[in-house]
Amino acid sequence: MSKDFYAALKARRSIYGISKEEIVSYEKIQEIIEAAVKHTPSAFNSQSARILLLLGKQHDTLWDITKEALRKIVPENAFAPTEEKINSFKSGYGTVLFFEDETVIKDLQTQFALYKDNFPIWSHHASGMVQLVVWTGLEAEGLGASLQHYGALIEEQVIQKWNVPTTWKLIAQLPFGKPTADPGEKEFKPLDERIKVFK
Repeated sequence: MSKDFYAALKARRSIYGISKEEIVSYEKIQEIIEAAVKHTPSAFNSQSARILLLLGKQHDTLWDITKEALRKIVPENAFAPTEEKINSFKSGYGTVLFFEDETVIKDLQTQFALYKDNFPIWSHHASGMVQLVVWTGLEAEGLGASLQHYGALIEEQVIQKWNVPTTWKLIAQLPFGKPTADPGEKEFKPLDERIKVFK
């Protein structure tokens, strides 16, 4: 790992300018994802996170599917900016798709009925943690990424195309690649308005 945890966390930003140039091997990316899925916590140790890693032409196909899905709902005279945005994701090296396995969640709801309303919420908490760990891991290796949410629009096609179990709920997509542009300035609200400490 080329950066320590806090440096990588600080550097992790939404990077929209990315390219297909290989700066990290497929094997290293898989290693990052495997470590994140294995070691990121989840409520009741449910381990409900599921990942689909798309590389090469598979990555390109995902964004072609997304573009065509958007073409059906975005007016033609307003489509150019949408197409440009999707093409920027497609220009990357790969995409990580984050899912939650609803079978796991439903089983927990049955086993622990007292908490049944909380398990879907906790599932999203766990997914968010996996997303951050993967994103930070990719940043530590010099890759730029941005988190996208086209789930409902493309979920059915993703399930069919890559033979994903229908119990996997698509939560987010993380296109990544070699950064070709710096992120904009980020403003931070005062920490004393966001954190309270009592001693």
